[in-house]
Amino acid sequence: MTPTCIALAGPTASGKTAAALAIADRHPVEIISVDSALVYRGMDIGTAKPMAAELATVPHHLIDIRDPLHAYSAAEFVRDAQGLIGQIRARGKLPLLVGGTMLYFKALTDGLDDMPKADAGVRADIAASALDRGWPALHAELAQVDPVTAERLKPNDSQRISRALEIFKLTGLPMSSFHQQRATESIAACAHKKVDTVLISLEPNDRSWLHKRIAQRFDSMLAAGFLDEVKALRARGDLHADLPAMRCVGYRQAWEALDGTTPMAELRDKGIFATRQLAKRQITWLRSMPHRRMVACDGADAQQQVLELVKAQLA
Repeated sequence: MTPTCIALAGPTASGKTAAALAIADRHPVEIISVDSALVYRGMDIGTAKPMAAELATVPHHLIDIRDPLHAYSAAEFVRDAQGLIGQIRARGKLPLLVGGTMLYFKALTDGLDDMPKADAGVRADIAASALDRGWPALHAELAQVDPVTAERLKPNDSQRISRALEIFKLTGLPMSSFHQQRATESIAACAHKKVDTVLISLEPNDRSWLHKRIAQRFDSMLAAGFLDEVKALRARGDLHADLPAMRCVGYRQAWEALDGTTPMAELRDKGIFATRQLAKRQITWLRSMPHRRMVACDGADAQQQVLELVKAQLA
């Protein structure tokens, strides 16, 4: 059976864009971006957003759809992607999901967890407690009631610690318990029938290969004017460092350097290190997906392997 969707995932700098364009050159597809940073307008260099010429070769969706002032949630992504999948298939084309935001892939294929909505009062109480005791203390508190979630969060990750504590205070249940449940609405709801999705995963055999690519990419971003891009965002006056858009890898480090909280001379090393950590998390997510078709992105024939997998699935 011809798959409803082809999904191409991988860590940052693994060659997803080039592989996706190669697929589009051979098959009638439309690309749906699965990337929590590419949704933001005005954030082009630091997100390695596809160039205008690349975007013009094949229809792209969910790129430049949100101002950096406003967050874009996994729930919104699922809603938008489901609608697009149906529309693309109705046009007789194949949806090609491409990106590295693994939470989006999981939400789309497994469904969303039925978590409680935000409660302003509870959030205010948590914020006041953080102001008095500090976020590391609240992280320790979270570890007592939800050790699974606390283990994957840094002690100063205020946004996520606050949300995890909020959920526990509202429900008496740890956030991790919700992640263990699957919502009934999933990608299948879009097509109203069984969905056959093929997930192709670009992963390096040699991690040092990816680290070299990450360093080269960050250097290229700096040379292309990444700092000027962040300066322009700061000059708007309505953005701040705690916004989800400004917490994206690279932007957070550049913001801190421009603030003077970290030395400008350390920006390159801090940016590369943060990107490596992101790639490590992405690979961990991918390895938890047993049905993926893995292609070694550091192999000389990686792109050809991807094309052959797609061709075999569409035959």
